[in-house]
Amino acid sequence: MTSPPPRVTIKDVAARAGVSKGAVSLAFNHKPGLSETTRERIFAAARELGWEPNLTARSLSSSRVDVVGLAICRPARMLGLEPFYMEFVSGVESVLTEHSCSLLLRLVKTVEEEAGLLESWWRGRQIGGAILVDFRADDPRVAAAERLGMPVVAVGHPTLTGRLTSVWTDDATAVTEAVRYLAALGHRRVARIGGAAALGHTVMRTAAFDAASRSAGLAGAWQVATDYSGEAGARATRSMLTAAPQDRPTAIVYDNDIMAVAGLAVAAEMGLGVPRDVSLLAWDDSQLCRLTHPTLSAMSHDVHGFGAEAARTLFGVIMGQGPGSHPVPTPVLTPRGSTAPPKV
Repeated sequence: MTSPPPRVTIKDVAARAGVSKGAVSLAFNHKPGLSETTRERIFAAARELGWEPNLTARSLSSSRVDVVGLAICRPARMLGLEPFYMEFVSGVESVLTEHSCSLLLRLVKTVEEEAGLLESWWRGRQIGGAILVDFRADDPRVAAAERLGMPVVAVGHPTLTGRLTSVWTDDATAVTEAVRYLAALGHRRVARIGGAAALGHTVMRTAAFDAASRSAGLAGAWQVATDYSGEAGARATRSMLTAAPQDRPTAIVYDNDIMAVAGLAVAAEMGLGVPRDVSLLAWDDSQLCRLTHPTLSAMSHDVHGFGAEAARTLFGVIMGQGPGSHPVPTPVLTPRGSTAPPKV
């Protein structure tokens, strides 16, 4: 009869990592006294050996959570400029504060890197749960979170987030409203300057824009994907507005406020009046939209409240509430000075 393989112990992990058993304990209890390099080496050794600490001792067994993780796949410079995530994080923090809980925020380069980071955080008992954002099709984080059994809330449409509990906005309906509004003003040539093409919500907005443009019978409808930066928004706007007057759009919808503000500057640079010569409409209303001249029409929703709802939903998951889909109010159109009927 074949005997079972010997059970891996903390001593084996320590030997593989070249550290003491005490160092392994420090790493998995998220205690100070180790360099990040040593801590990661210990976690790697534990993964290689298939060892995990006794999870019954986790703080979650008493429904206590001290740290929530949030990783964002954006360049640091871009994140610092984008009002959306600043508002979203402030909403998350408002709920975490009520629970005497901290936010562990990390910027990553790929979602694959984030999936590995989530596993490291969870196996290292650094977090009690996580908020996941910016979903792609076939996103590897879905399988990783399900495999780990980690409490998470996915900020994304349920078609992208598998069986994970999700919090989401109806982007398709909002895009349709924007196109219908511009068409009702009399615009027949409408463009959209979108975000990163790989993002699931970008794909949904793109499809909704195409469908709404066909339904409205627009003579021209253009779309271009960007990286959400002001530079990319300006470049795309300039390319569209340098066409002959009869061929360029009379209205442009932007996927964020930074690109819309950049587009407004390009129109001024080219001697075009807003909204006299071209109407501009931004997604995610912010102070930026209200500080420009003219003020920017926008698709508005409570981003701070969105972040707070994501955090509240996560605590519900941690407390054992079943998975579900939690839609938040759809962005609504707020007309301001940057939209008007096209010049005849």
